Amino acid sequence: MKKHWTFRLWKISFLIDKRAVKVFFAAAAILLLGFLVSTGAGEVMMSPIEVVKSMAGFGTDMNMLIISSFRMPRILVAILAGICLAAAGAILQGIIRNPLASPDIIGITGGASLAVVSFLAFFSDKNNALTVSIQWMPVASFLGALIVGFIVYALSWKGGASSFRLVLIGIGFSQLADSLTTLMMIKGPIHQAAQANTWITGTVYGATWQQVKIMLPVTIVLLLLTAAVVRTVNLQGLGDDLGTGAGSSVQRNRLLLLLLGTALTGTAVAFAGAIGFVGLMAPHIARRLVGSSFGAMLPVSAVIGAFLVMIADLAGRTLFSPLEIPAGVFTAAIGAPYFIYLLYKTRNT
Repeated sequence: MKKHWTFRLWKISFLIDKRAVKVFFAAAAILLLGFLVSTGAGEVMMSPIEVVKSMAGFGTDMNMLIISSFRMPRILVAILAGICLAAAGAILQGIIRNPLASPDIIGITGGASLAVVSFLAFFSDKNNALTVSIQWMPVASFLGALIVGFIVYALSWKGGASSFRLVLIGIGFSQLADSLTTLMMIKGPIHQAAQANTWITGTVYGATWQQVKIMLPVTIVLLLLTAAVVRTVNLQGLGDDLGTGAGSSVQRNRLLLLLLGTALTGTAVAFAGAIGFVGLMAPHIARRLVGSSFGAMLPVSAVIGAFLVMIADLAGRTLFSPLEIPAGVFTAAIGAPYFIYLLYKTRNT
């Protein structure tokens, strides 16, 4: 029995893994169920049926107001952030050829966080009020991630940017960014330090439809670009020599993929903060389910990442109600032991 379907459209043809399709739709169904449960959970509880009726415009006025104005924007931002982080982690693990690689571990997330804290510190007056619009903060986050991506790539260049140097320099720069972030928080006003600390931990509290409208098209475009370079990521996994022998411009493609992963990370951090370990866990779980082929792993990884952040946000706003716990606390609580497990598992490789 064949394991793949063949798809042909004019001059385009590719194979579709049957198992990957089944796993993807199963994961998507779980994500949809989690979405309905998350939308209905809170101080005002709703059943999944009531959620569907309210979304269709047939629920009570109170339920429709709660869903449309308060719960839906933050859930969608959580889903989109999870998709971006998971896709970025899958790209980085592909080009570095290491399952321990992720945006937060190699410094890209740290760079975005440093940019946000610097924004809060430098653009404040003596009365501790921002001198520019708070809407520029996501832009600062995006630029911070992009700058760190360039620096890590440039410092790892020595006749080419090797995967090993990318990891070592990325980890070092991550620690440097964390130290500078802490320094900026200590030097800044207390209320801004608290705001920055919440952002760094990772939270979708206060998400708005305006953020969804900005984040959704950006995420779609970046995912389409990622899907278009599936073959390039797979060739990166072969190593520099074999990749070059297969006709791939390894160094140019590695830079392109690093920028793409940086853009995905910057998008997520800009709107949801520095939610850690999603870019590590989601691709690794997807790889266990569908294999290491990037074309099969990417969509499954994206769905898993969306589910992880959404459930983390659900736990943060319900388990300790009326307190709001940042989603990043729960992803770190799961991700840190998982990272230790991966380190232990790969200790002899």
